[in-house]
Amino acid sequence: MDNLKKYSAHESAVIDPKANIGDGTKIWHFSHIMSDASIGNNCNIGQNVVVSSKVQLGNGVKIQNNVSVYTGVICEDDVFLGPSMVFTNVINPRSFIVRKEQFLETYVEKGATIGANATVICGNRIGSYALIGAGAVITKPVLPYALVVGNPAKQIGWVSKYGHRLQFNEHQIATCPESGEQYKLTKNGVTPV
Repeated sequence: MDNLKKYSAHESAVIDPKANIGDGTKIWHFSHIMSDASIGNNCNIGQNVVVSSKVQLGNGVKIQNNVSVYTGVICEDDVFLGPSMVFTNVINPRSFIVRKEQFLETYVEKGATIGANATVICGNRIGSYALIGAGAVITKPVLPYALVVGNPAKQIGWVSKYGHRLQFNEHQIATCPESGEQYKLTKNGVTPV
């Protein structure tokens, strides 16, 4: 173990050479961080998590237990990945055909939450502060602040930065009940006021 490291890892975790792990990050039991993975500061990597080569995780990312983050995934700051959620990285996998050159990028923007047991099909972008419900299957891009559920996932509303469902008035303004922040609904989506 590197005596200069400023992150903590359980003794059962496997950290490959050339993995880049930021200060204050915690890596729990039986997790594997592969070479050339990049993990930001103050992340929490739960039990039995795999972070594959070339994955990029921003600061403050929380990954719950039993999640595999495959090559091609990029998560910005403060993303939450719920227990046992799934990323894919090839559209048409076959065990007898090597398709490593066909990995598609999946991009998760700042503050988005992906619920427990959700599946994100590769090649999609999850917008900032979007909230993906437990068990949802993402087959297309998700707008910032969108609330999506189901299989295939469908948008059923909008949420605030704090994750509360937004109720818009006749002026298309909504207020987060926790933060008091206001949001405006336009034909292009939701933006903070």
